Amino acid sequence: MASALDMIRPPIDVDEEAALLEAIDRWIDREVRPVVMKYDHDDIWPAELVDQMVEMGLFGATIGKQYGGLGLPAVTYAKIVAQISSYWMAITGIFNSHLIMAVAVEKFGTEAQKQLWLPKFASGEIRGGLALTEPNAGTDLQAIRTTAVRDGDDYVINGTKTWISNGINGSCFALLVKTDPKADPRYKGMSLFIAPKQEGFTTGKKFEKLGYKSIDSAELIFDNYRLPAANLIGEREGQGFFQATGGLELGRINVAARGVGLAEGALRLATNYAQVRETMGKPIAEHQAIQLKIGEMVTRARAARLLTFDAAEAYDRGERCDMEAGMAKFFASEAAVKNAEEGMRIFGGYAYSKEYEIERYYRDSMLMCIGEGTNEMQRIIISKQWVKRNPA
Repeated sequence: MASALDMIRPPIDVDEEAALLEAIDRWIDREVRPVVMKYDHDDIWPAELVDQMVEMGLFGATIGKQYGGLGLPAVTYAKIVAQISSYWMAITGIFNSHLIMAVAVEKFGTEAQKQLWLPKFASGEIRGGLALTEPNAGTDLQAIRTTAVRDGDDYVINGTKTWISNGINGSCFALLVKTDPKADPRYKGMSLFIAPKQEGFTTGKKFEKLGYKSIDSAELIFDNYRLPAANLIGEREGQGFFQATGGLELGRINVAARGVGLAEGALRLATNYAQVRETMGKPIAEHQAIQLKIGEMVTRARAARLLTFDAAEAYDRGERCDMEAGMAKFFASEAAVKNAEEGMRIFGGYAYSKEYEIERYYRDSMLMCIGEGTNEMQRIIISKQWVKRNPA
């Protein structure tokens, strides 16, 4: 099992990071911006863009170099996610869910598991995500009902997962189950498996969503699905709750970075529009009512960015950062919603037309307040950790 020190990612060279971000910018301009509205409106899986993200190494972005990944620190990863999200947030979810699965294996798996699975995750040969949520269990993960029963050298798994990103197009998932449904406290009976698609593992319906289009969210159904015991992450039962939530720190930093991108993207669109749209004989950017909105939007986006990088830096140092990741996720996602809303108001009636991009930011932003733990739960986590760190 990896120690916290094994997961520390030192900063990359400034010039190397700049070159990487410039390459991402060129890719966005050349490949993403021309197709985003069509893909989003028609809810099309962006196969060509996914192939390009594989070629750029994004499916191995945070996986260690010794396993074939880019070994990027969370700060650089957050910058990439924010940059892409400022033009199209949904596609970042395709590799983020995959990387949370990879974190669980790299952080908690045996060396044999890491050697077997991580190179295939990093290359994009195997892509997938995290299978936690069930119809009766979202924020309360301990309420899951999917079970894994030991049968010789195998486990037999039965149950259903829901709202799983990459559910249809993914081929492997970090699957949270109950290996001891009678355990008290409940989290001690939970285990996490590396679960590739095979006999007994089928995909249910794809959910139609308000936003976050083109990435599939679906049901996963397990009917006497048999896995070898070697697929139990860490090869120890009862560790799954902490393994799953350990990966969520990176997931929340990612959601925060997506919030930053959405907040900055909405600001960019609103700023450009306010300078070309005229009323009363002058651009609306010269009206005080619009200036007040833009001033708040700029400040909100900047604060979200700084909080997100603060959390990412703590993660890179190998520190516990559930409070920092929670603050970043909470603030940045709310900033995305508010900036998208204010952008809609600045665009006025045109904002309600699908010919303008601002409506996508409005649709996509609300998910950030729900995904990777609701903002209500983030506030509770922040409060508990703050009090714990500041005893009377």
